[in-house]
Amino acid sequence: MSARLADVTAALDALYPPEHAEPWDAVGLVCGDPDAPVERVLLAVDPVEAVVSEALDRGCQLLLTHHPLWLQGTTTMAATTPKGRAVHALVRGGCGLFVAHTNADVARPGVSDALAALFDLGETAPLQPLAQPALDKLVIFVPLDALDRVRDALTAAGAGALGAYDRCTWSSQGTGTFRPLPGAHPAVGELGRTEHVAEARLELVVPTVRRAAVLAALHAAHPYEVPAYDVLQRAPLPGDLGLGRIGLLPSPTTLGELVATAAKVLPPTAWGVRGSGDPAKIIRRLAVCGGSGDSLLAQAAGADVYLTADLRHHPASEAPAGLALLDAAHWATEWPWLASAATCLTRLVDVETVVSTLCTDPWTTASRSPRL
Repeated sequence: MSARLADVTAALDALYPPEHAEPWDAVGLVCGDPDAPVERVLLAVDPVEAVVSEALDRGCQLLLTHHPLWLQGTTTMAATTPKGRAVHALVRGGCGLFVAHTNADVARPGVSDALAALFDLGETAPLQPLAQPALDKLVIFVPLDALDRVRDALTAAGAGALGAYDRCTWSSQGTGTFRPLPGAHPAVGELGRTEHVAEARLELVVPTVRRAAVLAALHAAHPYEVPAYDVLQRAPLPGDLGLGRIGLLPSPTTLGELVATAAKVLPPTAWGVRGSGDPAKIIRRLAVCGGSGDSLLAQAAGADVYLTADLRHHPASEAPAGLALLDAAHWATEWPWLASAATCLTRLVDVETVVSTLCTDPWTTASRSPRL
């Protein structure tokens, strides 16, 4: 059981495309030789020294973490700093480091899907959908005997791709008419005479970024001197990828009961789970976001309660009316994703995966006020 590091990183890029990461993020391969063999991968939330030691002790050749080692530029990797010591240990131990951060947040299945699964949420949708790539609809009229040639040229240029399918087209037949005027050089017909030609109406989508290339392929492959076609710019549509999830609980519960359930299903931390709202409030629809999610408070307004981490005082105080809140430790809301990522990875490459159970939440102790 082994694979090259390059094979593992290719699989991770397929699961969590780097182009879906936020512009400020730092994802992908941090260190490691792409040609090095990988037999075992450790998955963890944080690339801290204790986790690096665990990866090496377990004989792992790759450490996959959710949080980046660096989010900003650095001028040193000296072993006099915690991050430098982590890199030196990884390199000495022959272990690479790969980061899937905000690209894993928006993925499906991603970080918030794993969090939603703890509560058996049904009919989940993103709180903040990631807009699908801009698409055009291209409609071409082409004589029947040239239909396959034109279709082949357009799809080779990048048209007609939908999800995991390519060469997606639709056509119908009709009659096209035209009359060549002086100066024309018709492929069919004669000057001054109206022609009636059996033609197909061919329709297919085109990524807007491929528009110029596809139109060039159309003009090169189409037999007519002046092809008839329309380019229709489609409105951007929300996809099933995006930040957060919202869905229905299997059965109604109260806010107080949900706080207790969250404390039970999430990994234990000193922080625990805090609730804001009437404990007797009936909860049917739950919104979740792994990690720091107070930027999505407005998007969570359609839920009865919103579970996330790192809720700040002022945004929480100004939450949408009627929205209850659950605040858990940052690490605890992201740790459940590790098992999902491990399963997805082993379906694509022949490696062993190990999920770290080391709690790297920085808060290690807490005490409730005796006056409450």
